[in-house]
Amino acid sequence: MSTTLCQVMGFLVSSLGVGGSIMATAMDTWSTQDLYDNPVTAVFQYQGLWRSCVRQSSGFTECRPYFTILGLPAMFQAVRALMIVGIVLGILGLLVCIFALKCIRIGSMEDTAKANMTLTSGIMFIVAGLCAITGVSVFANMLVTNFWMSTTNMFQGMQNVQNRYTFGSALFVGWVAGGLALVGGIMMCLACKGLIPEESRYKAVSYNASGRNISYRTGPYKVGSGYEADPKTRKAAGYEEAPRSEDGRRSYPSKYDYV
Repeated sequence: MSTTLCQVMGFLVSSLGVGGSIMATAMDTWSTQDLYDNPVTAVFQYQGLWRSCVRQSSGFTECRPYFTILGLPAMFQAVRALMIVGIVLGILGLLVCIFALKCIRIGSMEDTAKANMTLTSGIMFIVAGLCAITGVSVFANMLVTNFWMSTTNMFQGMQNVQNRYTFGSALFVGWVAGGLALVGGIMMCLACKGLIPEESRYKAVSYNASGRNISYRTGPYKVGSGYEADPKTRKAAGYEEAPRSEDGRRSYPSKYDYV
């Protein structure tokens, strides 16, 4: 029961992690404009992985996609790749995990096959969670670097060089989603151990034990010591040699001698 519960909980937690990764990747609030020095503004800017948006004070929002690929920074493209790889691995892990659930019986699938599938899905979830956490952390590092560079320029009197951007809500969603996928993958790996059948887990030990028992098994025959006479030449108990007559022939008693 505990194995099934651990497997189902790992599946649910991993599903939340994969869904959160998809949501974070599609969100446009990876970086938002810092309003610390200018709290009242008519334009508010925020950016995502796929487009940048501008929201006016009237409530009108305009978003513009990134029409270029080569013009984007290399680290920005690496973040995109990490998030996409994490989503693909997470979806594949969910498909494998559905067929590996112990509560779902498909044909004559053995428990060993389910254990292998559970371990495979757990590894996929762990890698997907690491990809999401790494991608979000790289983007956050880019924001911190640009923020302090912009702050330095502002202190030097160049306030109109560029706007400062800070962490958006998508970063926190991505961190939480990556952590959930990682925890779900670990739970799936732990559930794999409980799905392995007992006979296959202790197969080698039982084989050696049976081999030791064979040496103590007694058979219907005794092993000779080598010093005993041949049973063919051994005389039976109570057997006496018949007396010989004068001509050398042996005389045997007849049945009438026993009357």
